[in-house]
Amino acid sequence: MQRWITSRLVAISFILVAVTASIGGQVARDPKTWSSVVPRTWDDQEMESLELPLAQPAASPRHISSDYYYQMPVRPIYKSYPVYRPDRQPAGYADFLEAQQPEIIFDSSRLRTEEDWIKAGELVFDAPIEFESSGSLFSEIKHTGWFDKNRILTTKDGILPNMKYVIREKGKIELGILSCAMCHSRVMPDGSVIKGAQGNFPDDRAFGYETRMEAANAKDAKVNDKKLQELRSFMRKSYAAPWLQNDPNSQPERMTLEQIVSVMEAIPPGACARQGTSAFYPARIPDLIGIKDRRYLDASGLVRHRAIGDLMRYAALNQGADLLSAYADFRPRGDLPDPSKESRYSDEQLYALALFLYSLKPPPNPNKFDNLASRGKQVFEEQGCGLCHTPPLYTNNKLTPADGFQVTDEQRKRDDIMSASVHTDSTSTLKTRRGTGYYKVPSLRGLWYRGPFEHNGSVATLEDWFDPGRLRDDYTPTGFRGYGVKARAVKGHQFGLDLSTQDRRALIAFLKTL
Repeated sequence: MQRWITSRLVAISFILVAVTASIGGQVARDPKTWSSVVPRTWDDQEMESLELPLAQPAASPRHISSDYYYQMPVRPIYKSYPVYRPDRQPAGYADFLEAQQPEIIFDSSRLRTEEDWIKAGELVFDAPIEFESSGSLFSEIKHTGWFDKNRILTTKDGILPNMKYVIREKGKIELGILSCAMCHSRVMPDGSVIKGAQGNFPDDRAFGYETRMEAANAKDAKVNDKKLQELRSFMRKSYAAPWLQNDPNSQPERMTLEQIVSVMEAIPPGACARQGTSAFYPARIPDLIGIKDRRYLDASGLVRHRAIGDLMRYAALNQGADLLSAYADFRPRGDLPDPSKESRYSDEQLYALALFLYSLKPPPNPNKFDNLASRGKQVFEEQGCGLCHTPPLYTNNKLTPADGFQVTDEQRKRDDIMSASVHTDSTSTLKTRRGTGYYKVPSLRGLWYRGPFEHNGSVATLEDWFDPGRLRDDYTPTGFRGYGVKARAVKGHQFGLDLSTQDRRALIAFLKTL
């Protein structure tokens, strides 16, 4: 339970923007003369202007002070080792791990060049922040059944890129979890891995499996009753928005353990019930490749990305600091804990991480720009798709209001907001702690390796997205469907649905070349 509770704190998803290098740290490009100014992550003044107001502005979060934040101890980053599928693990691997000495591998005093910082940032990206040496996950990961029943993908060498083994004490093997890589590593059909991409590790489904195993092995009904109360408490901490009338996230208070687990199992790989969203309306895990050129974070555009320091702040919030914030009269963690019992990344670690994310490049695209794609580009232009998905970024980096949300004049002056709505389901942005009343216009670059699509991952493929049948109430979503849902419409964004079959096929071919 603790493993899963903490795992929700990890992000799966940064969704961000064009960077102004002169704010929050300067970067010169000559590697021989490169120097860095590490921004202060938790700057009180910057934090006040970091986020858009929530859809109900009175509930907008009040974050912890910088004084509190910097009292939290810094996480050391230890050397880690691959986790193998059990039937692919090298002989004697456990003995090898037990013989290793603990080694802290991040030391900012040794970083000289931009390349040094980027490589160190990759270490931060891969580094677990929570560790297990017992419990259901630590046990289950040693059995092929866990991989098979949860349909866990591994690399061509049998490695699970989402977790690591870590030695923090000689002779003690720990399973490290909750790295950035846990959500943002995509295993491709050929066994290769795209770092920073929309991940496809089924975290929520695996949690459901582990919880069922624990419940089945419990010999006392009181144990399961306690587990149910812990689970309900977690759901409230992670998702509740009690300022809302009839908050949909209060449903677990009336559900059984079996029902709550089924809610989590209904979330497909590529989407995640991250904290502040909803287990009933999960968030599609974002692709971090191209993050440097995006202006807003989150599907709802919650956080403004004005400079590299904002990406650092967003990462800090998504590592659990937002649970310490107060939303109206509600603080997810309850009373503020002793900061010495919490943990955080250092400013240097976050800066290195941000530089690594900025450096990410897409993998080689196997889809060639042939005659069909050329016709698709014509369709894209004729249909006016570029008004919102403007080349070369294939996004205009603006926000579009959700149905039912009224934009104020002050908001229009401050942010880049379009007049029109695309009429997708508004629940995620009106009834969650990350809900601003908007959705950001996503970039179309890298669509060929991504999926599922839409802000909650309702459709699995581009072909499904351009299927007019998805507007019908008897449609069966190919991605996220929802707990207990057999059929529902995937409404909104009707652009391209009235194309001929040939033009639709051409448009999709073009989009896959981006």
